[in-house]
Formats: sequence, C-alpha cells, structure tokens
Amino acid sequence: MSSNNQEFTNQYINHNSEPLGVNSNTEMPTEPSTNFSDATRYVPEADASKAEPEPVPHAAMSTEAESAFNDILFPPDSYENGTYWADLPVGERFRFVNRQSNSICREELCHIGRMIKKDPLSVVSSYFGTYVVNGMGMFVEGYTLFSVGNIKPLFQNTDAALPGQPNVPAKTSKFYQCWKEKSICDEDWQSAIDYLEIVGIITGQILVGVEGDWVGRKFGMVQDALIMTLGSVMLTCMWGITMNGWVICYAWSLFIYGIGVGGEYPMTSTRAMEGNSNRFASITGDRLHRGRNVLLAFLMQGWGQFVNQSLLIILLLIFNNTLQTPIKPDAAQFTFRVSFGFIAAVTLYLAYYRYYRIEYAEGALRDAKARLNTSGYDITSLKLALHHYWHRLFASTMGWFCNDFFFYGNKIFSNQFIDIITGKAKGDSYNPHSFGTKWLYNLINVGVQMPGYYMAAILVDHKFYGRKWMQAISFMATFALFCGATFAYNSLTDPNDMGKVKAFQFIFFFSSFWNQFGYNSTTFLVAAEIFPASIRATCHGVGAACGKLGALVPTIIYNYVEDHTKFYIVTWFGLAGLIVTLIFLPDTTGLDLREQERYWEYVMSGNQQDYHGVAIHPRHISLYERVVLKRHLPYNPQLDAQQKIGEFRTVYDSTMAMNSYAEEDLSAHQRDFLASEFGHKYVKDFRLAHPNPESHVFDSKLESLEKQL
Repeated sequence: MSSNNQEFTNQYINHNSEPLGVNSNTEMPTEPSTNFSDATRYVPEADASKAEPEPVPHAAMSTEAESAFNDILFPPDSYENGTYWADLPVGERFRFVNRQSNSICREELCHIGRMIKKDPLSVVSSYFGTYVVNGMGMFVEGYTLFSVGNIKPLFQNTDAALPGQPNVPAKTSKFYQCWKEKSICDEDWQSAIDYLEIVGIITGQILVGVEGDWVGRKFGMVQDALIMTLGSVMLTCMWGITMNGWVICYAWSLFIYGIGVGGEYPMTSTRAMEGNSNRFASITGDRLHRGRNVLLAFLMQGWGQFVNQSLLIILLLIFNNTLQTPIKPDAAQFTFRVSFGFIAAVTLYLAYYRYYRIEYAEGALRDAKARLNTSGYDITSLKLALHHYWHRLFASTMGWFCNDFFFYGNKIFSNQFIDIITGKAKGDSYNPHSFGTKWLYNLINVGVQMPGYYMAAILVDHKFYGRKWMQAISFMATFALFCGATFAYNSLTDPNDMGKVKAFQFIFFFSSFWNQFGYNSTTFLVAAEIFPASIRATCHGVGAACGKLGALVPTIIYNYVEDHTKFYIVTWFGLAGLIVTLIFLPDTTGLDLREQERYWEYVMSGNQQDYHGVAIHPRHISLYERVVLKRHLPYNPQLDAQQKIGEFRTVYDSTMAMNSYAEEDLSAHQRDFLASEFGHKYVKDFRLAHPNPESHVFDSKLESLEKQL
C-alpha cells in the first residue's frame, strides 16, 4: 500500500504498535449519519456519529498483518490515495485505469514469455486447465445444439441417385420422403423437434438453477453431465419401427438432452464466477478478471459449434466421398451417429472429471447462507430479491430475450444469402452443390464469431468499457446493421447485382461478430453477477429461460410471415435491448462481489439505509436505481471504512476470546477471518506470544480434525 493510503488508513486505525482495538483512539459510529450531502460522502474529514470502543488487551499487530489489513480496507487495484477509483476526477480516473490496464497487460505478457521460455507447451496446458475444463459443458452444449440445425438439411438431402445421374435424387429414400416431401412423417412431430429441445433447455435452466442454490454447485454440475450423457446416447442410438416413430424418438431424445444443456447455463456461470468469498482476504484477481474467467469458459460454446461443423464435414467426406447431393442413406446414418457418439464419450468423461477432479468453491454459497442464517433453499432471499431487485431481474431476462430473438434473426440471413450466392434464387430447380456450400459458409460464420468471443473476454473487465457498455454498443451496432438489411432488402437480395449481395453477406458476418462481442456474452455473465450468491444460480436460470423463450417465439411466428416481414419484426428487438440495457442494467465492472453480499445482509435485516459501501456507488447501479429509487444516496466511503473496521474488530475480538478453533464452533465470519492472510498471521503471532495450553491455532482444517480425533 502507498504511503498516502497508509496515512488515510491511520485516520481510522491508530495502531502505534498496538493491535486492532487496543488503546485505540478510533471512534466507531453507533448510528450512521443521515446527512448524505456530497461533503459527507466524499470528504475524509466529514463528521459522523461516534462512540468510543472498549479496548481489549491484545498483542501488537505485526507488520505483515497490518499490511494485509490495509490491503483489505483499500485494495490498491481499486483505490488511489485512499479514494475509490470511480470517485477520482475524470482525468485522474483515466490515468488510473489506463495505468492499471497497461501494467496488467505487461505483467501477463511477461509471465507468458517466461512460461514459453521454460516450456513452450505450458501456456496451452495452462489455458486448458483453467478455462477449457470450466467451459466443457458449454462446449458440448454448442456442439450438440448446433448439430441439430446441421443434420436437418443432411436428412433432407439424403436419397438414392437416379441410374446414370449421380447428382439427381430418385426420391425413394425414407429420409427424403420424411424430411423433404414430408409425406410419411407427421409435420407436427417434425416441428416438435425444435419445440421440445427449447422446452427441455428451459426446464433445465430453472430446475438446475434452483438445485444449484439449494443442494450445491457440484451436485448441479455433475447431474448436468450425466443427463447430457444419457441424452447423447439416446441421440446416437435413436431408432423407430416407422420413420415417424424415429422422428418421435429424436424429439424426446433432444428434450432429455436439453434438460442437461439448460442446467449448464447457471452452473457454468456461477462456478466460473465464484472464487474466494472470504471477506478478510484481498482478491485482486476476482475484481480485475472475473468477467474474463466467465467468458473464456462461455466461449467454449463457439468452439463446440466449430468442432461440430468441422467434424460433420470430415465424416461426410469419409462416408460419402463428397459434399454433393444426394447423400447416400448409409453415409448419412454413419455421419450423424458417429458425431453424436463422439460427444457422448466427451460428456461421460466430463461427468467423471466433475465428480472426482474439480474443486468447487462451495464456500461462497455456504458462507452466504450462514451469514443470512439460512439452511436449505433461501426462499426468503428469493422473495425479497423479487421485490428489491425486480428491475435487475427485468434487465437480465429482457436483455436475454432480446438477445435470443435478435440472434435468431441473424440466422434468417443464412439461407437467404447462401441461396443467392449459390444460384438457387436464379431459378435453378436443383443445385447439388448448395448443401455443401451452406455447411462451408456456416463454418466460416462460426469462424467469424470466434474473434468476437475473445474480444469480449479481453475488454469485459476494462473499467471504461465493461459489461454494460459492451452490451449496449453491440445492441446498437446490430440494430443499425439490421435496419440497413430491412429497409434495403429488395435491393440487397437482387441476384443480378452481386456487389449488393456481397454487402448483404457482410451484414450477416458482421452482425454475427457483434452478437458475440456483446450481448450474447454479457447476458450470460450479468444474469448471475448482479444477484446475491444464495440465489445467484436461480436468477441466472430464470434469465436464461427467458432467453430461450426469445428463441421459441420466432420459431412459431416465422412460420406465418414472409422473409422480408421477418426482418421488420426482428430488427426492433435490437432497439428494445438497447433501451433495457441503458435504463435497468447495473454495471458491476470492477465491483467486489463481497461488497454486494455485505449490502444484501443489510437489506435482509431491513437496514439497507445503513450500508454506505461501493455496492451502491452510482457507477455500479442502474440508471433506474439512481434516478427513481435513489439508492446511491447513502454512499459514504468514510462511514463505510469505519463500519468495516467495526465489523473486523467484532469478529477479531470474538475469535481471540475463543479457546479452540474447531470447525463446528466457528461462525462464517470467524472462518473467513482465520482463513485470511490477515487473521492467520495476526492470530498466530498473538498465540505464539501468549501461549495458552487450552488453545491452539491449526494450520489447516485437516490438522484441526486430526487433533480432535
């Protein structure tokens, strides 16, 4: 900590070789000030109601413990000379943020350079171990759901060829008669394939979201992997006595798989987000890289799509020797079954890995419940959140709804511009190259999306861009692109003007990029981040379920309107998403989520007006919360610092008064205190200086348990 920060800290902590609470002149407020003027909130010398704490005779605070405490009170990644970064004047704020970003970039590049110098492959293994493993659930989700859209045209183009005309279908295959002519299969069941898939996903998102908050993160993640394994095995082995029976089996297999897929959304996000929940520890990585950790796991969805499309192309070339149609029925069978069998093996390994190899940060959920005196499912927090945070739930659900509705609109472009490029719009009754060309263009489109995923991960934690502006700008960009496509539709789709067709193609690819470099990534992140830990997975699941409703609605509507009308419908959801984001979405970029938990404790106790920390800083709450609810008014960094010291002193005194530190005797706050660098160092130093035969400090919970046994 800088000397200025140390001096600022000493305004509240008068150690002088005395520990916290010993002969201290620090005065703690008994009743927080109700004067919330700018002077009271921002001036260190501002007055507040005070009460003298009773001194407790303990040993002096060591230099290491004092440094650890100062970093907790004023973490250097968030404070400059004792001032929160968002309270700095604009010029100083720019310099602080840019200096911090440049410093982090240099440190990470240097670290990567050292890793490459020591072992060139260590960077790859570190990336896989940190991000790929966390995102494997999203990988199999993207792989399988993208596969469903790919194999439908595969079935439609599966048929025997006419004798002597290898590229002309004979129209005798049951695949062709079922999927293309729809003469031997029930059209309602064919439509149910898409519906049941989405219903299964919605069921999983809500069900597993509740289970994740009720039973635990590990239970939810292992269950997801097992359900997806079952679903992928069913997809690999699906069959029926009749072709229509086969379609029915396909639909229900996707429903089962969808339940597992749906659970991946709340579980992957919460696990990647939740790390150290210890209030008395300094966790710079969480504040600076929390969003990146989540999005680097989420972008595995894109890699799943890329691998699926690539594998399908390779398998079809192996079994059919070409991408031209018609496709031999046996080749189609081997292609889709091997592709589903591959992912079945991956999901089975994922279940094993999640159960035996992954360590889960269940402490965040456990401690949140302990601090709120809640066991089982925190229904009290859920009810209160629906009242206190209804606007945040509206922001996450409507933002996700607009995302999926808008994203589905992007998919409209696919067949349109590919058909124009391949010549089908020129009046060709049959083009044997059309099917293979669409698959290749899909592969290109996924490739265009991947830079968007990575750019979102790189910039999502930058304090001047972050979650909210990334989502708002992407909605605005895609809205503008779709406006161009909508109002110039007839001109852009003119097959006689390939220059305009190329412009249409650019709109398709560029909108896909903005979709990932924006709202598709941020809605996944903020749907969990803006809520307390005890109901985080539930709220994320509800938001994701509303998103899938946004995908379900257009699948129904678009069956009854022409192509140009579809563009008129979908375009305005980009504008709606922009408005919802600007008004109702808070910006949690750089916010310590433990502060959000502190604020929620005050809300649960009915004393939200007594909380003065950064969780209600104008920077971190929505426009609606500032203008209408005025929740930023109690913000006061000086009172907040005093409150934190009072909280630390209370926990410290109660901990030091204990004769043993058995797990069952500790509160959640005391466990946090003893596990932190500050508490571990300070308490251990005190016990060594003042030995007590009835007390003992253990280096770990295991040592404590062994001693008890």
